Amino acid sequence: MTDDYEHYEAIVVGAGPGGAAAAARLADAGVETLVLERGVDAGSKNVSGGVIYAEESAPYTIDGLFPGFRDEATERPITTNYIHNVAGDRVKTFDISDLHHHDTEWADAVLRRKMDSWLAEQVHERARETGGGLLTEVRVNGLLREGGEITGVTCDDVEPIRGDVIIAADGVNSELARDAGLMDWDEPEEWFQGVKAVVDMPRDAVEDRFDIGPNEGEAHLFSGDLYDGVRGGGFLYTNRDTLSIGNVFHLDSIVEEEAEVTDLLDGLLTHPLLGQWLDEEYTEVEYSAKLVPDSKKVAHPEPHSGRLLLVGDAAGQMQAQGPIIKGMNHAVSAGALAAEAYVEAKGRGDATKAGVQYQRKLESEGVMGKLRPPAYEATRGLTENESMTTIVDTVVESPVGRFALRSLEGTVERLFNSPTVMKLLPDTKTGYVTVPTVLAEELGERVTTENHVEPPSLADRIGELTYDVGEPHIEVLDRSWEASGAAVTACPVSSLDYGGGCYRAEEVKTNGSTERVVSLDTQPCVECGTCAVVADTKWTHPSGGKGVAYDEG
Repeated sequence: MTDDYEHYEAIVVGAGPGGAAAAARLADAGVETLVLERGVDAGSKNVSGGVIYAEESAPYTIDGLFPGFRDEATERPITTNYIHNVAGDRVKTFDISDLHHHDTEWADAVLRRKMDSWLAEQVHERARETGGGLLTEVRVNGLLREGGEITGVTCDDVEPIRGDVIIAADGVNSELARDAGLMDWDEPEEWFQGVKAVVDMPRDAVEDRFDIGPNEGEAHLFSGDLYDGVRGGGFLYTNRDTLSIGNVFHLDSIVEEEAEVTDLLDGLLTHPLLGQWLDEEYTEVEYSAKLVPDSKKVAHPEPHSGRLLLVGDAAGQMQAQGPIIKGMNHAVSAGALAAEAYVEAKGRGDATKAGVQYQRKLESEGVMGKLRPPAYEATRGLTENESMTTIVDTVVESPVGRFALRSLEGTVERLFNSPTVMKLLPDTKTGYVTVPTVLAEELGERVTTENHVEPPSLADRIGELTYDVGEPHIEVLDRSWEASGAAVTACPVSSLDYGGGCYRAEEVKTNGSTERVVSLDTQPCVECGTCAVVADTKWTHPSGGKGVAYDEG
């Protein structure tokens, strides 16, 4: 260790919305702030569905921190929301705009490269005024400890940097959170996996096919039997001149069903329902994937350790409760509250109290109550019990259950629009598969639209991505099929039939017997982190500026 290490009062790791909010709030308070971003540009490593919300009850909103945000950094206002219950070619659609308008000032579709890059420009200018700024292509690989205490961060290509406070906004695969022992990758049921295609569509075609105006947009959700029993659903968001189409599934369900995620995406893209919006001119601009934390289970109640404060996905702060999918807005609130906590603690003469103050603010401002609803905590022991799920599914699928759903059609739509009910929705097949399927079978109409979409192959999807490959950043610790085979199907750039992805199945002959093992090539990796959860691996991010770089995100 040396006394010559560079020092900044505040270090923010990650330039997404959570990091940007923290840095802006710090800089506005006169705090010398350095922001470190591992991508070649802010947003080049980030993926979202995505819709960003401004909640009426939130302590901070992104446009409140960054004037002009909606004009410069977003795609379209999302003014109408639908959920489609699917059973084969039968579909029952409900308008769930009331659910999404609840506690909402506005909601806009975004693409992360555009949004985060704009935010980064604003952050850099504001941070420069206090002696800091933003540096890209710098990977923070761990925490600097001196005398057993966290005093800064270590990086791949630069000397360690000291800070009086470190705000980790480095995403769902945060190495700082794991270095501090605050998060882990142990349980697949604590995570969702999101896979998305950005689809080219001229602006006039978007407005014509969805029957919307220039300042309008739509969000569509999909659930039912089109995913072969995998728990989760699909989404479609209208952007300015593209569509974001994808799926979000419980990772443990993907593994249990041995589902190949690209096949699940293709199943959505080619369903007759989407034929009203897509045509044979279908062109994918970009394919992407990420892990999503299930805040109900992993949002850390004490997201701090010493000088380290976690915000956003790094702290598990992603609200995914049925059709309620919110993350970026909570990251904004958390980032600004973390900064506020540090400024207040410093003003009281003890900056080391910032973490405890931050925790209190998350609770008092209602953020933790949204991320981990007390009612869900109280009921999940019963509602997510396997025996109870079997009983409920049996009743729903019975003639009595079907008759009840037919007779309660209006009530069902009201239940879909109830925030309270949706927060109680258990993470079982009942809500994601059984009920939507029966609703479509009993109340739905047959879709007769033809769908002429021919999705690109996995090889083409991978080939269209931009990579600057560095040294391998993942190591398989146990190559056996039992330990790591799930990665071959769960990895979004791998499959059993495709030999060019990250994970591949191999037959190895040893002592006269044949063993099934996996091999790894990190070159096409999209850095989603899936394999860190489902396979026996040692996983890190690539070096700064290396690996995949998303143009859309």
